[in-house]
Amino acid sequence: MNQPANHPVPDQHGVNLFDSDPTLRALLPLYLPAPLLQHLLPHLQRLGGLAGGVLDSLAHTADKNPPTLQQRTRTGLDLQCIVKHPAYVEMERVAFADYGLAAMSHRSGVLDWPEPMPPVAKYALSYLFVQAEFGLCCPLSMTDSLTRTLRKFGSPELVARYLPQLTTQVFDDLLQGAMFMTEQGAGSDVAATATRAVPETAEEGAAWRLHGDKWFCSNPDAGLAMVLARPDGAPPGMAGVSLFLLPRLLPDGTPNAYRIVRLKDKLGTRSMASGEIRLEGARAWLVGERGRGFQQMADMVNHSRLSNGMRAAGLMRRACSEALFVARERRAFGRRLIELPLMRRQLLKLLLPTEQARSMMLQTAEALRRADAGEPGAQALTRILTPLIKFRACRDARKVTADAMEVRGGCGYIEDWADARLVRDAHLGSIWEGTSNIVALDVFRAIRRDGALDALAAHLQGLLADTTLHPHARDVFAATLARVLQRAQAVADGGTSGEPMARQVASALYHAFTAVAMAWEADRIDSPRRMRLAQLVLRQRVLPVDPLAEADEPAWLAGLLDEAGDTGRAPLESIDLF
Repeated sequence: MNQPANHPVPDQHGVNLFDSDPTLRALLPLYLPAPLLQHLLPHLQRLGGLAGGVLDSLAHTADKNPPTLQQRTRTGLDLQCIVKHPAYVEMERVAFADYGLAAMSHRSGVLDWPEPMPPVAKYALSYLFVQAEFGLCCPLSMTDSLTRTLRKFGSPELVARYLPQLTTQVFDDLLQGAMFMTEQGAGSDVAATATRAVPETAEEGAAWRLHGDKWFCSNPDAGLAMVLARPDGAPPGMAGVSLFLLPRLLPDGTPNAYRIVRLKDKLGTRSMASGEIRLEGARAWLVGERGRGFQQMADMVNHSRLSNGMRAAGLMRRACSEALFVARERRAFGRRLIELPLMRRQLLKLLLPTEQARSMMLQTAEALRRADAGEPGAQALTRILTPLIKFRACRDARKVTADAMEVRGGCGYIEDWADARLVRDAHLGSIWEGTSNIVALDVFRAIRRDGALDALAAHLQGLLADTTLHPHARDVFAATLARVLQRAQAVADGGTSGEPMARQVASALYHAFTAVAMAWEADRIDSPRRMRLAQLVLRQRVLPVDPLAEADEPAWLAGLLDEAGDTGRAPLESIDLF
């Protein structure tokens, strides 16, 4: 039943989330080759329609009906099974089978494209999908990341055995991926890993037996999992940890020797199962070099962190679009909400971090493509961008989703709407693949060990030199960037004495990077609106602000909230908000 046009409670369910996002359409040509983008446009449009309608309804149902753990069959056989709601299974089919989101980086033929697609293609599609469903994007990411790590470090025998099932789009043949890292006594301190690994024989390539408990395992019934364990006799600390591939079913089809002890009762991502695993002599195969498990798992984790940042960006976009829709359609005190000055200020505070995260996602995905292609400096650039987006975008998503819920008012607090689910899901981003403190410190580890700040500076200075700016604005960008880079190097050089500033300076790096990237994008798409947003990032999130200073609302502010296009166009070189 269609809602009457004058109904007082606005509802944008059914909107196409790609068609309603002209900024995404404008930015994609900057990051994707024209033939590929042209090929993907109908797929993006179709997925945008699904995300705004059918997938949104399925996600709502799956959130209300979380998975359950069945310990035995009805005839008493001791065969564990996680029972998923049909709504979740249908979303799995769309993501893994119809769109091949976990496979498109690894093989040709997905969506009829004749070669593997670059990361931007995958993340652009996933960015739309996550606006409907967040939980399933964890298994998607882990399957994609496990495949990448297996191809990079696994033996030819393991790759040949499992790669086809990891990348198939035949749903019933698919093996999903997971990573089992967390232990009660270790947490983020991977060096304290206590899970034991015992070789079955001394032969090269022989299986190992794993013993121990893993405390937080998302997608616990996945067909394959990457597991960190310590071989008996290995040295203490990080150097003693190795990486293993753990199948759910052994090559002969029998269940492996581990149990799902229980499922977690979680705040968010309720649609997707997370559990506790007890390894009872489970057979697994060594991946890569013995004793370098953390370094190899780090490749998987960093890849997952980019996916995590993409998910945060998508959540913010969905929350922001809901808030903008309500503000345009809802009337109070004789006016539309968007006509109220305080509401416009609130919406702008939602819009800025949303646009920052989108640019950061696209820039990081493109850096990953260049790194995989072996371009000089791209690996170091990717190394620092992945913890930056994971750290800041995930923290911003918590505030953006909560403040967007407030725009809808009391209805936003009710679970009938997506707002509450977005808030619950957003809180996981700051915990998955490292808490905020851990990831902020990793930014400076990348600077110290990988020379990542030089790569970041070179990239930003190149973007800035290639951007049309007002002369005074250019001076502010250059001076701010120089100060942020200098401060970041000082924190990295300070070791433990620099740790108290790690989060603050990591945030400044993120804000400076996104401001420059957004200004570069504005120049490429000739957008005064985006140039103003880029300058506002520096003005509001990096530079000193007097909270009590008097300020009239600028005439162009309302135009920033108009996503249909730039209003009040002005030459880019005339825009100076400093």
